[in-house]
Amino acid sequence: MGNRYYTFLAIPQGKGSIKKLGVSAAFLSFISVAIITVLLSLCYLSYNYIDTRDKVKELARLEQVTSLQRDRLDFLASKVDDFEKKMMNLAQFDKKIRIMTNLDNNRNNSQLLGVGGPVPEDERTVSHAAEVESALIDRIHDNMDNLLDEAALQKDSFTELLNFLGKQKSILASTPSIWPTIGWVTSEFGYRASPFTGKREFHRGIDIATEIGKEIVAPADGIVAGTSKQRGMGNMVKINHGSGVVTVYGHLLKKGNVKKGHRVRRGDIIGYVGNSGRSTGPHLHYGVCINGVYVNPRRHLF
Repeated sequence: MGNRYYTFLAIPQGKGSIKKLGVSAAFLSFISVAIITVLLSLCYLSYNYIDTRDKVKELARLEQVTSLQRDRLDFLASKVDDFEKKMMNLAQFDKKIRIMTNLDNNRNNSQLLGVGGPVPEDERTVSHAAEVESALIDRIHDNMDNLLDEAALQKDSFTELLNFLGKQKSILASTPSIWPTIGWVTSEFGYRASPFTGKREFHRGIDIATEIGKEIVAPADGIVAGTSKQRGMGNMVKINHGSGVVTVYGHLLKKGNVKKGHRVRRGDIIGYVGNSGRSTGPHLHYGVCINGVYVNPRRHLF
């Protein structure tokens, strides 16, 4: 079977001769295949170009996001570093308070590991930047765990200190430390010549002379242990301050401004200066008894 030919006629619109072009079927098939191949190649290249352009845009967006994440990572690292420094300052403060209060410093003083700050720029430009940032993230997590453990220990320590200081405050509030009335001391604690007999006797407190009716205040917190009237001390009030400390007030104008069982605070009025009992004039007999033994009240006057 011979090769077929196709004749193409070119007929002009105006005057002129008709031109003929003979093309073999094989050549026509080759041209058709070439045109189709070129069209397919153009389509592929156009698609590839559009896809590459989109990927470049996405890559640029991811780089921007990565840069933002790096900045946030740097900020987080610096904040953790600041947190670590503050925890170290708190630990030092805790230690100083324990030394001042004579508390045992038996806490586990674990060494806080530093984060080391943000990732340097020169490390980011090398090929292992991802590994560096991954290691930094791991260090941040580890240090956050350590800091949280340290914060829990610090909380327990401060709770212990708070309880201790609360007890100390209670002890101080219950320790006689102020003058029960304003006046001048006419007789000290210890042996003296009796103002009535002239014989040597032991005076178990101090006498504070002042005007009759002058207020008498509690020198510390406590509970009224009793009110009574005795031949020698006249109208009396006793206050139990706890820890074996009892204060005694004699020669009051009346039995007192309080009753047995009343709780009093430092500075509360408990009675008024009088001249009851065996007395040469208006004054307050003030005594301090610790564990059943009378001591010099001046040790507790400031």
